[in-house]
Amino acid sequence: MTRRVFVLVLDSLGVGALPDAERFGDGGTHTLDHIVQATGGLAVPRLVELGLGHVEGVRELPRVAAPEGAFGRMAETSPGKDTPTGHWEMMGCPLDEAFPVFPDGFPAPILDAFVARAGLPGVLCNAAASGTEVIERLGAEHLATGKPIVYTSADSVFQVAAHEERFGLQRLYDACAVAREILEPVGPWGVGRVIARPFVGEPGSFRRTYNRRDYSLEPPRPTALDRLTASGVEVVGVGKIADIFAGRGISRSVHAEGNRDTMRLTTALASELDAGFVFANLVDFDMLYGHRRDPFGYRAALEAFDADLRGLERELRAEDLVLMTADHGNDPTFAAGTDHTREYVPVLATGPRVHGGVDLGTRPTFADLGATVEEAFGLAPPPFGRSFLAELAG
Repeated sequence: MTRRVFVLVLDSLGVGALPDAERFGDGGTHTLDHIVQATGGLAVPRLVELGLGHVEGVRELPRVAAPEGAFGRMAETSPGKDTPTGHWEMMGCPLDEAFPVFPDGFPAPILDAFVARAGLPGVLCNAAASGTEVIERLGAEHLATGKPIVYTSADSVFQVAAHEERFGLQRLYDACAVAREILEPVGPWGVGRVIARPFVGEPGSFRRTYNRRDYSLEPPRPTALDRLTASGVEVVGVGKIADIFAGRGISRSVHAEGNRDTMRLTTALASELDAGFVFANLVDFDMLYGHRRDPFGYRAALEAFDADLRGLERELRAEDLVLMTADHGNDPTFAAGTDHTREYVPVLATGPRVHGGVDLGTRPTFADLGATVEEAFGLAPPPFGRSFLAELAG
């Protein structure tokens, strides 16, 4: 039985538009291929050796004669393209209905309750906006008035931006906790996530920090994380994993400040953890490069991850399994806005006992990954998803 499993979520690394992408306005997207095309190449030798170029639909990476890993792609069955939807389905909790979105801003009853209960002088913006743009545009007014910046996107998010030092980080967290209480999963206000977006600096040089915090709804049914912890398996979330699952099913949460730090911390866990499941989210791909439509930055981050992956692999033990995937796409070359894109996601598997060259094909749901993790720890087949653990053994 596999005693240690590592899942690395390369946040937003899509590998081609899903059949229903047009319905989301995302026809023709392909995060990975378009990064390669836009930047003139991608030096990820380890991912190529594992078989990323063999994933169906990937055209811009080379294939190798004998891939060392198993490879495939997964389709999202849930009606969405946001972070909780992707992660929850990955862990065996697909959604039947999409979270509500507010493209025209939040209605007055929500904001009035938020201002009153959080003790605020008011709010700024209340519209769909890019996080970096809205801070540049309204940051000075925020400092002058003390009003936090409330904005949303194509995702189901209530985002609150405030200056970490002048407004106060804990005050921002407290205000977001109030918003989460208001936006409960009852009726039309059940927003998927309330997100604290702290920033620092002065007008003209504002920058967001890694003290972001997500206040998610709880998954509507048990997840693989719940079943693992109930069976005595330690589940360690690295990065924003605990936030995504509202802390449920998490034994220990490890704060990380970007991709490189996430890989450093995950590698350290691989060197010291006796047994358990390590679930890590690499947020920079999405936050810094996908949303900011920066294919060159995305390319550099992928190349850095490729180098860091080798360090993690050096710490693997005989029964270990590493699975790499994504939660949605975010094609940085896509002209329509700065939001996530509805795409297939890759799945790559490596580890001492993974049979090289296994084509996992196109999995019908992200939940197949969670089912594989559960089987690796000896759990019974879950309600959603079909494990591919046996296939990894060739």
